[in-house]
Amino acid sequence: MTTDTPESNPTAGKRPGPRPAPTTGSRLGPKSGPKTAPEGERIAKVIARAGVASRRGAEALVAEGRVAVNGKVIDSPALNVTGSDRIVVDGKPLAAPEPARLWLYHKPLGLVTTARDEKGRRTVFDALPDDMPRVMSVGRLDINSEGLLLLTNDGEIKRRLELPATGWLRKYRVRVNGTPDDAMLEPLRRGVVIEGERFQPMSVTLDRQQGANAWLTVGLREGRNREIRRAMEAVGLAVNRLIRVSYGPFRLGDLAPGAVEEVRAKVLRDQLGLDHDKPAPTGTAKAKPRGTNRRRPERKTAPKT
Repeated sequence: MTTDTPESNPTAGKRPGPRPAPTTGSRLGPKSGPKTAPEGERIAKVIARAGVASRRGAEALVAEGRVAVNGKVIDSPALNVTGSDRIVVDGKPLAAPEPARLWLYHKPLGLVTTARDEKGRRTVFDALPDDMPRVMSVGRLDINSEGLLLLTNDGEIKRRLELPATGWLRKYRVRVNGTPDDAMLEPLRRGVVIEGERFQPMSVTLDRQQGANAWLTVGLREGRNREIRRAMEAVGLAVNRLIRVSYGPFRLGDLAPGAVEEVRAKVLRDQLGLDHDKPAPTGTAKAKPRGTNRRRPERKTAPKT
């Protein structure tokens, strides 16, 4: 081991002097006070609130060069805008945001939950009443699943309801072929691993055996692709009917297949903590009256169950 000597280290044995005060270029920066946050809101959030797309979909629109602000096409969503900015999407002025709305829809079998289907199959949006405004689905139900599907005109509501952090319980009535018992269902309650993918624990209740089939009530807080079907297959059960009966506090109830029912504004406000008294931003074009022509929802949606 070596030690420093005055010859090898000129500072050895010297008492350290006072540290120099930070300069403008230092890590601490100038003494001009804290930086103020940029004025306005992120462009993607504003587009989402106007109901054009979810926030992620809005970011994709920006990346594709389909959004212009004050006459200039932008290519980055890292931009804050205010009510005085003129926003254009696909050549059309961005409409002023309408109040957030949410609908319960009883999705029948045989419909896909996408804006357009490459196989030409009928979508849920084709089946909605003509007087419905442009809406987006919250999550998805596959073509062979039925039951409660939430629809909204607000991209921020869609995003909030789909966030994994929300963790709202989704309940399903599931008919399986087989004779399950608690021992067979226990792995689902603990959480199974399928092809290296770990599924979170589900609540599973055996309701009744009906001939060769059994009815189960399943609750989960995820929305992975075909999650229930894949989990049941992992324990030797084949799903032959799947009905979503609730999504968080929103319930299917006795809503008939194909029917739509709007959630009351007070219920929506209470459940999601919405501030309906907040004024809409100014400087954007007024929304056009809603007619029978619905704009298609964005193509990208959340994983289906």
